[in-house]
Amino acid sequence: MTTFTPSTSDEVLSVVQWALEQEAPLEIVGHGSKRNIGRPQQTEHMLDLSGLVGVTLYEPEELVLSARAGTPLAEIEELLARNGQQLAFEPMDYGPLLGGTAGRGTIGGVLAANLSGPRRLKAGAARDHILGVHAVSGRGEAFKSGGRVVKNVTGYDLSKGLAGSWGTLAAVTELTFKVLPAAETEMTLAIRGLVDDVAIAVMALAMGSSAEVSSAAHLPEGVAQRVLGGALGGDAATLLRVEGFGPSVTYRVESLMELLGRAGQIDRIEADRARLLWRDIRDCVPFADGTEKPVWRVSVAPSEAAKLALALRMEAAAEAFYDWQGGLVWLRMEGDPEAETLRRLIRKLGGGHATLVRASPAWRAAVSIFQPQQPGLAALSARLKEQFDPKGIFNPGRMAAEAQSAKVAQS
Repeated sequence: MTTFTPSTSDEVLSVVQWALEQEAPLEIVGHGSKRNIGRPQQTEHMLDLSGLVGVTLYEPEELVLSARAGTPLAEIEELLARNGQQLAFEPMDYGPLLGGTAGRGTIGGVLAANLSGPRRLKAGAARDHILGVHAVSGRGEAFKSGGRVVKNVTGYDLSKGLAGSWGTLAAVTELTFKVLPAAETEMTLAIRGLVDDVAIAVMALAMGSSAEVSSAAHLPEGVAQRVLGGALGGDAATLLRVEGFGPSVTYRVESLMELLGRAGQIDRIEADRARLLWRDIRDCVPFADGTEKPVWRVSVAPSEAAKLALALRMEAAAEAFYDWQGGLVWLRMEGDPEAETLRRLIRKLGGGHATLVRASPAWRAAVSIFQPQQPGLAALSARLKEQFDPKGIFNPGRMAAEAQSAKVAQS
């Protein structure tokens, strides 16, 4: 395999133009922290963007930061923290779950995977905070979209269109994100011992209250002991995060305690430990066990989450925990990914999305990793791919098995 390691956007453009001329597919990577999500790549050449590093613009007072695509996310988060700011959507780090090292993700990968974390209900995901990009299309053309100011966008926003495309539409070279002030403090309430369906109802009640809960998750019995180094104990924990100024947090926590006092034992988790706890939930640490046991990331209506997990357990060996008030269900299977079973149950419960984020290479090649699209949406996606990358140069087949017009590496 030939690996190209450009250090400038012009060099990226030259590599892509060469690949287009040769009809030679490219696997696009940063540090490879999410490389094992999606179908295994079979390309002869790799475009490694990890050499595109550095923050090119940071104006704290304007809440704007620009950086080259290969800049480590950890460096950006450290810079923001020093200035009392953050990426409010708290992007997940897939490294631990996929058997890699934490802190290896890049800012380009944040957009490619449209990352988010437990604050998704309040803050959204990467696509909701991206302001602009510079990129190279599969046509061998450099383009830019958006800008470097926080304002409304008219017309089609290509920056948001690239979110969640997993490097199949363009090679992004630079990104601009909106940043926000970090909360002064936070506190998490842990309601102990609730079964899944009751926990879902309690989280809905809390999220609908005036306490402005920013995150809500439920760790069933046995799963809870796998966060915070076991300090939370094994009993089920329903977690509610409150953030903001100190007096406000205290008042809102007290109101939640009064509202939920009959739900069961309630423990308070102070700011420092609370941040570590939500990081573990964000990064799916309960299932980061060093194995290749299949792990699914499932998005459903929160009211259906516990029903889905129960129905699945009736047909397959599975373990679950819940984020986003139940709207995000993490599932770990014991053997077969059970893709058809899972997606049948999702359809039966009103629909949703299931992505296989961890599995052996053999299963990744055999199973539909991403949720199959409805015909109309699939046709729209195909037209978008045709516009951006007509010869299938970028990450061919990563998101779905497909015929490629470009030359594919011979096995």
